[in-house]
This record gives sequence, C-alpha cells and structure tokens, in this order.
Amino acid sequence: MILPIGDDNTGRRSTPYVNYLIIALNVLVFVFLQGLGTNERFTYAFSTVPQEIISGHDIGRPVRIVDPISGATAIIRLQPTPVSVYLTLITSMFMHGGIAHLLGNMLFLWIFGDNVEDDLGHGRYLIFYLLCGVLASLAHVFSTVAFGGNPYIPSLGASGAISGVLGAYLVLHPQRRVMVIMLRVLTEVPAIVAIGLWFLFQLISGLGMLGEGSQVGGVAYAAHIGGFIAGLILVNVFARRRR
Repeated sequence: MILPIGDDNTGRRSTPYVNYLIIALNVLVFVFLQGLGTNERFTYAFSTVPQEIISGHDIGRPVRIVDPISGATAIIRLQPTPVSVYLTLITSMFMHGGIAHLLGNMLFLWIFGDNVEDDLGHGRYLIFYLLCGVLASLAHVFSTVAFGGNPYIPSLGASGAISGVLGAYLVLHPQRRVMVIMLRVLTEVPAIVAIGLWFLFQLISGLGMLGEGSQVGGVAYAAHIGGFIAGLILVNVFARRRR
C-alpha cells in the first residue's frame, strides 16, 4: 500500500482558497451536522441512495440489507430528504462515515488539490470538483444497478470528487515529486507512480467486488474509478479554457 504525505509545490502561483474552503466544509459538516458520525438522521437524509436516484422518489423508511460476504442482515433507517433527491449527489460529497474516512480524504485533497486549483483557477476548480463528484456518484449508481448491488445502501464521502482531482493532477503534473510511505519506507516518487498505483488498487479492488455487488465494506470503488476517469477527461477542457 502507498500513502502520500506531501508533494513539491514549487511554482505554485496562487493561494488555494477554494481547496481550503472545501476541506473546511467537510470538517464542519462532519463535526456539527453529522455529530462526529452520531447523527444518523442527518446522514441518512442527505446521503446518495441509488434507488432514489433511479426512481426519483424519496425513500424515508427502514430498509433491510444483507451483507453479500457474511450473509448477515441489518436495518438501515433511511430518512426523508427535505430537498430533491438529486441534490444528494452534491450533499453526500461533503459527509463522511467516520473520522478515518474524513482524515484520509482530506489528506489527499490537501496534497493534490492546491496545484490543480492553481492550474484551473478558483472558479473553474470549484465547478470541476463538484462535477467530478456528481459523475462519480452516478458511476456508483450505474454500477449498483448493472452488477446487482443493493440499491438501498446509501453512499457518501468526498472520495469520488477527490479521485477526479487525482486524475487532473496526473494529467497536469505526471512527473512532480510526491513524498510517500511505501512498504513502510519514506521516499519520493513521480506523481505518475503514486497516483498510478493508487488507481491500480482501486481498479483491482473494484473488479474483485463485481461478484459481491458494487459496494462492499462501505467502499464504493465504482465512484473512485468513475471520478478518476472524469478528472482525466474534464481537466483538458477546464485547463484549456484557463489558458
């Protein structure tokens, strides 16, 4: 496993205000609205439920789910969504399932988001980030239906949008040095290695989950892969307009 802990910011020309704002919003939502993960009513009201996106109808009732690996059953008490269910494609990317989930996502965003914002500009970076997040969630919804996943399991987190940022970083700065912990050794590698190994892990894990449904163990690999591919493609459009 490879864990990035920093990158070379030489040449960055601007302060990444939008990136800081996104990080702050994620932390504030988790602390004050999700109650550090204890406020399930809020979380289940504003997370993305594939069945709601497919049907366009809110599902504000308990649903039974079965773990495809252990066979254990559980009840998820989905809550009424006070806004359009399609807006959960955006609200869900500012919520997290736990402190580790939040810290991991914010670490990646802190390291890679600033240089992408510097390249795209503040406004374009915000639009790019949100668009990648929405497309990542739609990729998760599609894979849930296509591969027989449970459409009532809610999805949340900034992982899909951040995956788009990683895709953009790979296109814009493939040779930029990234400091990582790899095999318990602190070293520097080009971004193409650090991000490439990350994506390879997502791809292998995602393919391994096809027989189990599109989301196992709380990880929506299809969202990671979809967001990454969206970032690879969209950054060319946004960067071109910037230039």
